[in-house]
Amino acid sequence: MKVKVAKISLIMAIFILLSSCNAVKRVGKDEHLLMDNTVYVNDKKNNTDALNNLLFQKPNGKFPLFGIPIRLHIYNLARPNIDSILVAKYRNPEDPKTGLKNFISLKQYEALINSRKNFNTWLKKTGEPPVVINSLRTEKSATNLKTYYYKHGWFNATASYKIDTVDAQRAKMNYYINTGDPYYMDSISTRIASPVIDTLYKSLKKNSLLVKGEQFKEANLTNERERLTTELRNSGLYHFAQDYITFEIDTIGTNKKVNTDLIIQNRTIRYDDSVQVRPFKIYTIKDVNIFTDDTYQNINIKPTDTINYKGFNIYSYGKSKYRAKALTDAIFITKGDIFKDINRTRTYRYLSELQTFKYPNIEYVENVEDTTLTTNIYLIPKKKFGLNFNTEISQSNIQTIGLGFSGGLLIRNVFRGAETLEVSGLAAIGSSKDSGIKKDVFFDITEVGSTVKLTIPRLFFPLNTDKVIPKYMSPSTRISAAATSQRNIGLDKQTFTGNLSYNWYPNKKVTNTLDLFNAQYVKNLNVDNYFGVYENSYNSLNSIAKNINYIDNTDNLSIPDGADQFIYDVLNDNTSLAPTDPNYQNVSNIDQRKTRLSENNLIISSSFNYVKTRRENIFDNDFSTIRFRVEFAGNILTSLSKLTNAKKNDNDRYDIFGVAFSQYSKAEVDYVKYWDLGKKSVFAVRSYVGIAVPYGNSNSIPFSKSFFGGGPNDNRAWTAYNLGPGSTKSTNEFNEANFKLHFSAEQRFNLFGSVYGAFFVDAGNIWNVFDNVTDPAQTFDSFSSLKDIAVGSGFGMRYDFSFFVLRLDVGFKTYDPSYDLGNRWFKDYNFANAVYNIGINYPF
Repeated sequence: MKVKVAKISLIMAIFILLSSCNAVKRVGKDEHLLMDNTVYVNDKKNNTDALNNLLFQKPNGKFPLFGIPIRLHIYNLARPNIDSILVAKYRNPEDPKTGLKNFISLKQYEALINSRKNFNTWLKKTGEPPVVINSLRTEKSATNLKTYYYKHGWFNATASYKIDTVDAQRAKMNYYINTGDPYYMDSISTRIASPVIDTLYKSLKKNSLLVKGEQFKEANLTNERERLTTELRNSGLYHFAQDYITFEIDTIGTNKKVNTDLIIQNRTIRYDDSVQVRPFKIYTIKDVNIFTDDTYQNINIKPTDTINYKGFNIYSYGKSKYRAKALTDAIFITKGDIFKDINRTRTYRYLSELQTFKYPNIEYVENVEDTTLTTNIYLIPKKKFGLNFNTEISQSNIQTIGLGFSGGLLIRNVFRGAETLEVSGLAAIGSSKDSGIKKDVFFDITEVGSTVKLTIPRLFFPLNTDKVIPKYMSPSTRISAAATSQRNIGLDKQTFTGNLSYNWYPNKKVTNTLDLFNAQYVKNLNVDNYFGVYENSYNSLNSIAKNINYIDNTDNLSIPDGADQFIYDVLNDNTSLAPTDPNYQNVSNIDQRKTRLSENNLIISSSFNYVKTRRENIFDNDFSTIRFRVEFAGNILTSLSKLTNAKKNDNDRYDIFGVAFSQYSKAEVDYVKYWDLGKKSVFAVRSYVGIAVPYGNSNSIPFSKSFFGGGPNDNRAWTAYNLGPGSTKSTNEFNEANFKLHFSAEQRFNLFGSVYGAFFVDAGNIWNVFDNVTDPAQTFDSFSSLKDIAVGSGFGMRYDFSFFVLRLDVGFKTYDPSYDLGNRWFKDYNFANAVYNIGINYPF
């Protein structure tokens, strides 16, 4: 308790010290430090981000909750005249003995002075100079506010400001906006010079963004201009550009109505000494030429191989290395079609996604004798072979340290259809936590594995899918196979996987992935070591055996025979434990868990994954993302087993070559929403629901397909696999279940420079439903189970390296369902029981 009070007192003392610093230390006597901005719209306070972002001057940033301008205080620690101070202290020409020259070398002396200068510079760069009210910038802010309302239809808006002094060197800015009445769109007429555009506009105007009766917004004119330009350039108008579209608005004597004229001019052709004006015409594609090896070495060489395939002319230097269909499938520009700008964009994207060529060059050549275009597509192949190597250092609850090495060979255009074949391997060694008491070598853990993956830039399917998934969705097929073998890692295991999946993108915001076939076989090689790995389960068994005098207090159950025999005796009523005894249930749970985690798994499944994000780019912090995934396993195998009258094994399950296959359905929904609050502040929330239901040939979910709680990207007040299930205070090393709820809310803000902070609240838990677990504390049986949702809260620090974010989060157990009802809040809410998470990038 004394330690906790001391920590709190220290933190409070730091903030009191900072708050007592003189914030106006670097503010002139006739100047005022800007303390706050307040905008009043029609006499009502309106401090939205849309308006605050228009102001040229904003107060110095303050630490959330405490309101202390930390960066300003850091800046004030710097000496503005550091050079003259150092000269006076160390380099006074009138006193040659000034400084430390008589005690240290000249090199050390210079280093000392430079370090003082560098530290002073660091204070200035890390800190933030005081924001002093500037009359010129204040005028610009008022003008910006007026312009903002003018662009939104308040043509009679006025803006003024007033400086509200707090004291001699501090002041607040108040801005006053009087909007007046808004103007509304009324008549919309057109003046279109080119007949072909006039005809096209009749079908385009139905989707116009200019709607009679709506309040005028300048942004609608801009967006309508962009929309029409896009539509016209996708309708054959090769020479069309935005500059040909203008708007004229009339508000004189209209009773606050806006009459709009849409003007589209004819094409202007500029020559050296003259200018011609002509109507726009629709252009068509005359020829499409593909040059497959446009390297610098071939710049003056004529192609030696020409292929004409479905209207495409394919030119190569030497025999073509690519099948014609593979190239033309990636080209959306077709002979005889009208010019469409979107086809060029799609061709760029598709060719880039092939990973076979560098960024392509597409040029249109106008044929002067008619309105046709010749399209030339220049491709530069990437190197056929590529190598990559990676190293990794890891640590876990099993190994003290691990070293991993992986590498791969990439082969492009392996079957002349722009396919990519990747062959990779991995090797890892590690030191287990028990290696120090063994006579074996230090690195006693090994893992080896290999993967073969083939990527085909189209749907590899026996039926034609172009009508369902057209090629503009960039469909691709991935076929992979992998095998890994682990030794001295848990139970030791071999894993074999095979996968056939399809990917396609209906638009730039949606990603679809269909795993048509996914097979996984896991073989445990050292089942006898189960209680050596799951020591908490063994310790529990050992303790129960001693308590009922099954063994002497000085003895321990042997592994595995003694532990397995004790479980057998308890469950077959060969001990004093009755089925109603809690210890009997504990032993039963341990046995069920051991059976599930030590059995070999065969999973053959299909799944569909849908992801939609509204994020425009990496700088967009006001968006939402939803992910939905559904998976089914074992249904086909069960049907085949029934049709063939296959026999079940002793556990009443169908098996293949002695391995019972899993059967289940699994669904997940993950929703993330960001709100950009301005000033580099973001509020983000996440909600997740996942459920996996065993049936048919299974009464439980394989460990690899189950859910867990805790960890740096989940409930950060608990370590991974340490939360739940339900209200149990489990001592298992790995806690998992088949139903999960998770919710998070996080406020992120900038502290200074690339350093960010965050406050967060995480809530959720895992439970068992519709499986063989019957413990009420672990199961979700009604909405009353929601009382067992765990709540964690805390704070975090992040450093943005631009290409990734290094994250430290400190989580505190706020509501712990493992305690009795009525005694769950703030039980371990202290730094001693906090969980410290280090992660890369944001948790969601």
